[in-house]
Amino acid sequence: MQFSEAQLNLWLAGFIWPFIRIAAMVTTAPIFNSQQTPKLYRLGLVLVLTWVTLPLLPPPPAVQLFSHEALLLLLQQLAVGLLMGFILQLVFSGLIFGGQVIAYSMGLGFASMMDPQNGVQVPVISQFYLILATLLFLLLDGHLILIELLYESFYTFPVAGDGISRNTLSQVVSWGNQMFSAGLLMALPVMAALLLVNLGMGVVTRAAPQLNIFAVGFPLTMLIGFALIWASLPNVMENFELLLEAGFTQVKGLLRIAG
Repeated sequence: MQFSEAQLNLWLAGFIWPFIRIAAMVTTAPIFNSQQTPKLYRLGLVLVLTWVTLPLLPPPPAVQLFSHEALLLLLQQLAVGLLMGFILQLVFSGLIFGGQVIAYSMGLGFASMMDPQNGVQVPVISQFYLILATLLFLLLDGHLILIELLYESFYTFPVAGDGISRNTLSQVVSWGNQMFSAGLLMALPVMAALLLVNLGMGVVTRAAPQLNIFAVGFPLTMLIGFALIWASLPNVMENFELLLEAGFTQVKGLLRIAG
């Protein structure tokens, strides 16, 4: 059995381009890019996804692998995969930002722990929200929806050298403000309530100067803060679900996926 160089080039290209796009998505998407997941497992996931979707994908363009056209295709596949994961990463970053604002309002900004997903130090409130958001993401089959969008992107956003444009990048950057607005929206009820508590402590200090406000106010603020977190938790998760839905909608818009 003999194979020509053109056939081998076509078969290899048919594997390389989906592999690059899927690997870029797994590298940046939440859950998939967790620091607790060994790199060998992530590589295995990319290979399995590529192997499963490869027979269902449209034929790749006839481009020599070692050419400048192939380099442009590689950069385009990297950009598509990175943007898909980056948009959803902004959704989780908005929740982390809201947790940081609440932690600083409660006086728990110094209480930090390692975030296993991103490998950085975040306040414990943010870590608590992140764990719940991760469970909710898996409960809503967000990882499966992301894989489905990735598969559909090969039809609506095929392998070509003119996919990602400057306009697409500007849309992603402009959508990044959702991270800050959504984080503030999640933290606003707790922030407003703790502000009233601090104002009350100021009035008490003015009325009774001999009272040690640091010994009384700090634990009281923390206690009220934990109660407010517990009371506002359903609304926070509901806002996160809406933000996650908006993130998937943004991905569909960038990849021209209907629905």
